[in-house]
Amino acid sequence: MTDLLTQIAAITGPQGLLTGADAAARAGDWLGLSTCQAKAIVRPASTAELSQIMALCHAAGQSVVPAGGLTGLVHGADCTPDQIQISLERMRAIGAIDPVGRTMVVEAGVVVQAVQEAAAAQGLKFAVDWGARGSATIGGGIATNAGGNSVVRYGMMRESVLGLEAVLADGTIISSMNVLLKNNAAYDLKQLFIGSEGTLGIVTRAVLRLHPAPLSVQTALLALDSFGAVQALFVELGQQLGSGLTAFEVMWNNFYAPLAVASGRHTPPLPGGHSHYVLLQASGTDPEADAARFEAVLGRALEAGITADAAIAASGAQADAMWRVRDDIEGLFAYAAPSVTFDVSLPIVAMEAYVAEVTRTVRAAWGDAAKLVVFGHIGDGNLHLIIGPRPYDAAARHRAEEIVYRALVPYNGSVSAEHGIGLEKREWLAISRSAAEIALMRTLKAALDPQGILNPGKVLG
Repeated sequence: MTDLLTQIAAITGPQGLLTGADAAARAGDWLGLSTCQAKAIVRPASTAELSQIMALCHAAGQSVVPAGGLTGLVHGADCTPDQIQISLERMRAIGAIDPVGRTMVVEAGVVVQAVQEAAAAQGLKFAVDWGARGSATIGGGIATNAGGNSVVRYGMMRESVLGLEAVLADGTIISSMNVLLKNNAAYDLKQLFIGSEGTLGIVTRAVLRLHPAPLSVQTALLALDSFGAVQALFVELGQQLGSGLTAFEVMWNNFYAPLAVASGRHTPPLPGGHSHYVLLQASGTDPEADAARFEAVLGRALEAGITADAAIAASGAQADAMWRVRDDIEGLFAYAAPSVTFDVSLPIVAMEAYVAEVTRTVRAAWGDAAKLVVFGHIGDGNLHLIIGPRPYDAAARHRAEEIVYRALVPYNGSVSAEHGIGLEKREWLAISRSAAEIALMRTLKAALDPQGILNPGKVLG
């Protein structure tokens, strides 16, 4: 053990430091397809411990990589053998919950689902949600400004963070644990760390904004025969349901047919064969009236020919079954692998032309042998694509990236809607950010981390 690791062990105790085979046995990604390459995994039990650890690393010029639940898809937590991984898995305390002000104080290692359950026990709702809720951590979600299934109603993680605490590269603790909804006292420093992917500081605690828990939730799966119908439905639901519309998830048939119908992993709520499938969720405060209104709105959409078929969940179990189709990313990866996963955003009105262009170019490059899957949150402008070139190699992967990202340029789209940049998208960042913006980002990085020891190589390179 090096002198630095010996000093770190003196801070954390033996349970706070993993080296050798213990570190190598840890997964390097959420699917378990790789193992951790770091020379050590440091697990502080408090902000104070992390502050001391970072002061030591700063003095030694030791680079560190913060890691949460490893559910990110851009290699933002990848380590090299000369780096130390910082895991906040021992910092999982849920502190004060204010049911009147609707706030919750948590440590960064808390799993998202645990926060949701703690809020629900108080009649409240932590609104940020995605399929990996059972393993993703709050700190990771903040560091990547995660989105998920309810952004159309509640916004990204940024909108659910009122305050936070972070440790800088030199060990300085920045504690801005604001509980106020309105606080306009100079710079809002927490915004420096939200979405910075651990390159400017390591988030250790947060004050989360909660919402009243809905008293009713309605879920339905609709089949549609054109993207024009998808747009018309979104407009109609916005007019008829307003802020009650909490999710608007769209699956192209190239998602729904292989995963929901052909895979055998699910009982299809609706038959395949339609061009698009929309998973809806609406919430409200009057269970009887809300259910009747929901059914009436969907009935009118059917009568108007906007939708071709519909299945309304009659129970929580049926709703969960619908969501399992949409959230079955493991099944999707198994179907498409080897493949490249994309997370982009662009105006909803441009999506049909964009997908058509990507499809045309993919087929021109690899023919029908290539796997192509399209789905997304849509209501917030977010598309996910999976492309599996055949044959698959590094050159084919790069070509797939070029196809997806270059096609965004005419629409001023973003190469990352919610997953971040990490290692995977650094080459393409200039498509979505100007030279002046990237220069300012480098200025911020140099100011807060002059030695470049915080998650080096990620985001800006």
